[in-house]
Amino acid sequence: MRAAVHTRYGPPEVVQVTEIAKPTIKADELLIKVHATTVNRTDCGFRAGKPFIVRFFSGLTRPRATVLGNEFAGVVEAIGSEVRSFEVGDRVFGYHDDRFGAHAEYLSISESKPLATMPEGLTFEEVAPSTEGSHYALSFIRAAKIEAGQDVLVYGATGAIGSAAVQLLIALGANVTAVCSTESVELVQGLGAERVVDYTVKDFTEDWESYDVVLDAVGKSSFSQCKPLLRPTGLYLSSDLGPRSQNPILALITPILGGKRVKFPIPKQDQGMARHFKELIESGKFKPVIDRTYPLDQIVEAYRYVETGQKIGNVVISVQSSN
Repeated sequence: MRAAVHTRYGPPEVVQVTEIAKPTIKADELLIKVHATTVNRTDCGFRAGKPFIVRFFSGLTRPRATVLGNEFAGVVEAIGSEVRSFEVGDRVFGYHDDRFGAHAEYLSISESKPLATMPEGLTFEEVAPSTEGSHYALSFIRAAKIEAGQDVLVYGATGAIGSAAVQLLIALGANVTAVCSTESVELVQGLGAERVVDYTVKDFTEDWESYDVVLDAVGKSSFSQCKPLLRPTGLYLSSDLGPRSQNPILALITPILGGKRVKFPIPKQDQGMARHFKELIESGKFKPVIDRTYPLDQIVEAYRYVETGQKIGNVVISVQSSN
């Protein structure tokens, strides 16, 4: 099968599309014929081995997972003897960040992983970007225990995490202020944001409003910068470790001190997560934002584009499967 393979850490050019063996499956696994996947920040970090902390998970000197890709949509081609929830021919989508493998024509995945049948009437390319950025957004929202009527600011509202967060918050009934650039104002308004701050015109940290929660979906701010925006018991969350990896430490210290706090939640990944997003898509409350679609042969170009930091929503890879 064809796959995008990297055997060393480095820039996008270390990835090459080549022929490798099709994966085999265990009794509790499915073989998925991948039709679409994505390139996202997680893939970029594990490909480059940066920040260095990722190497404690991916391999210190060289990558253990040579085929990346953590979210996908495709068709079940074979099932193990113990699989009961899925059948051959099912159109499915899911998330697989412990072994990766979606940047290929086939992947194997356990039945117990975040996996669900696809919503009806949608293409593989439309559904593939439903789980990576969105599951981070969901974990932040659940950790913050955000409720209807609360005021939330989302910084980086056009990325995969941010665009999902805006939609999920609106579905909860929260009041959302979105921070983005001029060209994306109309987009985030279309996602449901009630108020938009254009960061090219105004520093969002000098906003006159105050918030119950500030969610930095791009990891480019800090607790100290955003603290003035928070109400007395407000909460700050970020998708990044923060300056000098301070956010996990602040998440331990600030609740003890009282007042404004930091949380750094660990995302939950199970079948319930995938099924939740299926239900949200079917109800019309969530739709992954797609910036560009590349064929698998152009995945290096996709990596380059993602690393410009200018992508809107998700970058999809259409996998040209061979029989």
